[in-house]
Amino acid sequence: MKHAGKVVVITGAAQGLGLACAERFHADGAYVVLVDVKADRGREQAERLGERAIWLTADLSECTKDMAAGIVTRATEAFGGVDVLINNAGVIHLDDFIDFPEEAFDWVQRVNLKAPFLLGQAAARAMIAQGRGGSIINMSSINAILAIPNSVAYAVSKGGIKQLTAVMAVGLIPHNIRVNAIGPGTILTDMVKSSVMASEAQRQTILSRTPSGRCGDPSEIASVASFLASDDASYIVGQTIYPDGGRLILNYTVPVKD
Repeated sequence: MKHAGKVVVITGAAQGLGLACAERFHADGAYVVLVDVKADRGREQAERLGERAIWLTADLSECTKDMAAGIVTRATEAFGGVDVLINNAGVIHLDDFIDFPEEAFDWVQRVNLKAPFLLGQAAARAMIAQGRGGSIINMSSINAILAIPNSVAYAVSKGGIKQLTAVMAVGLIPHNIRVNAIGPGTILTDMVKSSVMASEAQRQTILSRTPSGRCGDPSEIASVASFLASDDASYIVGQTIYPDGGRLILNYTVPVKD
């Protein structure tokens, strides 16, 4: 088990990509800390995983320096340290650009960008104090590069995550802390099913731009996270890896099979 004994903190871990990461790292031998605003769901999933799993309730739209430090402290108290942080929690709001509400824009930035910044600081301080290095993985998106006009705040936040990852990586690699990001394509999470894949027309549009002909599974993103946090990725620093079924390399649409 390649992550045996490591302590992994995962935000947005009650469902979707975060839960898939929690399941994968737990299977790989790690202690996992599931952080989510959904207390009941987080507790249910941690209890299902059993030993080596706890949950913490946190509303990252209200994340502060103290909240971030508290999450890291709680993980350290429970399991003796923090070796991996996965900044996965994310939200989306869809609206036309000219009608996009200011409050929605701010909400998305707080969860998707500010919280990873503060949690990254808190985790890095703990990792430096521990003296054994670590790994921080930020969840970006293909929308860091591809523009979708009705998801302005989400796209901006994920572009920010891509650059935050680069800056963190340069600043933290002297402490043997590797920072990388994952930029998924369309992955069948609950958020995706209720937003960009909410209708058959939207499904056709997405798949016509995906050479693999299907959406990804959350477990496929968890596999990338497990790799990036492992010694197998020891020379990968400041990169954003795009598991997207070929989406970013395609400059035309492809037929979709019914």
